[in-house]
Amino acid sequence: MFNCAGQHFFPGAPPKTLKFRPLSFAVCGKCCIFAPKYTKIYSVEQKKQEILCNIDNPVQLRQLSPDQLPQLCRELREDIVQELSVNPGHLASSLGVVELTVALHYVFNTPDDRIVWDVGHQAYGHKILTGRREQFATNRKLGGIKPFPSPEESEYDSFICGHASNSISAALGMAVAAGHKRKVVAVIGDGAMSGGLAFEGLNNVSSSPNDMLIVLNDNDMSIDRAVGGMEQYLLNLDTNETYNRLRFRASQWMRQHGMLGEDRRKGIIRLTNALKSAIARQQNIFEGMNIRYFGPFDGHDVNELVRILRQLKDMSGPKLLHLHTKKGHGYAPAEDYTPVWHAPGKFDPDTGELLEDNNEGKPPKFQEVFGHTLLELARQNPAIVGVTPAMPTGCSMNIAMKEMPSRMFDVGIAEGHAVTFSAGMAKEGKVPFCNIYSAFAQRAYDNVIHDVAILRLPVVLCLDRAGLVGEDGPTHHGAFDLAALRPIPNLTICSPMDEHELRRLMYTAQLPGKGPFVIRYPRGRGVLTDWRCPLEEIPVGKGRKLHDGSDVAVLTIGPIGNDVQRLAASVQCSVAHYDMRFLKPLDEDILHEVGRRFSRIVTIEDGVRNGGLGSAVLEWMNDHGYTPQVTRLGLPDEFVEHGTVQELRHIVGLDEEGIRKAILGPKN
Repeated sequence: MFNCAGQHFFPGAPPKTLKFRPLSFAVCGKCCIFAPKYTKIYSVEQKKQEILCNIDNPVQLRQLSPDQLPQLCRELREDIVQELSVNPGHLASSLGVVELTVALHYVFNTPDDRIVWDVGHQAYGHKILTGRREQFATNRKLGGIKPFPSPEESEYDSFICGHASNSISAALGMAVAAGHKRKVVAVIGDGAMSGGLAFEGLNNVSSSPNDMLIVLNDNDMSIDRAVGGMEQYLLNLDTNETYNRLRFRASQWMRQHGMLGEDRRKGIIRLTNALKSAIARQQNIFEGMNIRYFGPFDGHDVNELVRILRQLKDMSGPKLLHLHTKKGHGYAPAEDYTPVWHAPGKFDPDTGELLEDNNEGKPPKFQEVFGHTLLELARQNPAIVGVTPAMPTGCSMNIAMKEMPSRMFDVGIAEGHAVTFSAGMAKEGKVPFCNIYSAFAQRAYDNVIHDVAILRLPVVLCLDRAGLVGEDGPTHHGAFDLAALRPIPNLTICSPMDEHELRRLMYTAQLPGKGPFVIRYPRGRGVLTDWRCPLEEIPVGKGRKLHDGSDVAVLTIGPIGNDVQRLAASVQCSVAHYDMRFLKPLDEDILHEVGRRFSRIVTIEDGVRNGGLGSAVLEWMNDHGYTPQVTRLGLPDEFVEHGTVQELRHIVGLDEEGIRKAILGPKN
């Protein structure tokens, strides 16, 4: 316990008049309350009046009367804002689906009925209502609750989340497996609907017997503003609510009188589609696939949502409910500029002021260096274009977009398309810089092989967020890129150690004759404040010796080499440090030198140990007759959970302590 200048100190239990939230501290009711600036503390009297404090699970939620639901939504929204102001996470998405979350758990018998969230950015309200309110202060923290829904954490989390567009396919699988034993709902955003997997799922939904409900959360956003033909289609799509209600009642009457078998139902849908198309002069793509469409409706009217969901709950056949919502709804700062408030960091919940650290005198983020350098290169080379799958702000391609909107393309959440679209432009003489977060690039693996590598097309694939990313956890760590891409012929694969190296590698990649070029770099800040440097070519496949020594050779790739550089002169042995720069092709001159001079080698990489730099060095040494002892540091053969990057590096042995031990060897 804390006291107030030594006054009114209670060394035992806190006063009974206070209800404590996680991370709160108090002294006494009449003196003062010591708590984190934005953590709310409730009195007993307030608790009696509040609804959320008495909701530990959806069973208790379903005991509420409908007129209590709007108040519950207000409290849930306030709870999310208060908690995320001190423990950052994905704010705006969760605020936008508060009413939908409450309505779904109110109408459906969860967890027996399944709710499958897409991506999971919007699932904080779901976590709070399903028994994790008191643990929510540990969200995204080491050992705390997971950043996204996971069946390993709760029976209410039906499926793994983290990457977009998978909810329809997963929910369909559940619906087919369950038959009529339970209800299955897929919640997907309009941004995720642009992903190819979502279309594949819809195609199968229309042809497989199922009763699943798809809820389309349409807020005109992914992280940045949503783009593409589907988005424009949804903006223009409208169906009269009275028409939907009448059609639903008619179908119920026909079913009760044995007049509505499956074949007749599909025939009636086709007839009504034709009539609507003739009247509205717009074909409904969902009903064209034999998926009943309802909407669009206001996604922030909780009682209306309850009424609609109750109507749809027992309806046979696949259905799609189209809701209009606003990302950040109910919190004005988040409504005004949603890209920033997708994951804003710490903020003042009363004013909306972002409480960022003072950046003065600090190195820039790798993303910022990429954005400015791309613009600089594009000014020099008119063939350069930029491509990103829905991440222009996150990857800083928005810097070039402002000056060159016709040469920078946001293709929506469609990583495979982003790569093949880039390949098509490269085939016709352009030099695309295709920027994809490393974890999401996994979805474009075939496109890299089939559409880029085989033809040696000059696509510069920039893998952002490579390595450990921290609090977003295993779905977002860029762990597999080096090992996955290394076996593919015709690729050049590299990773810059600092900002100067990133700029020079970007310059090198766009020069004629370089072919497919992969540059991977981490999330966050580099090490150089004077990051601007001349744009000079780096010979492909050439590393550099940064520190000479005689006892052990340390081979690194990427920014983790900066940690070795700091240690090289201080450990109690003589260290030769080589920044390999390139995983493919390897610098064979360096490897011959190391093979001849050293009996002990340590390789260090911020990627999976199996198949990456360490494996490549081992293979090369074996193929060329060298027999050193090789210690490989990298990510283990398991999924690394969430926590700060430094915490996770300590766990996997990639912090300075782990590196020092590896350099000194087993005897030390």
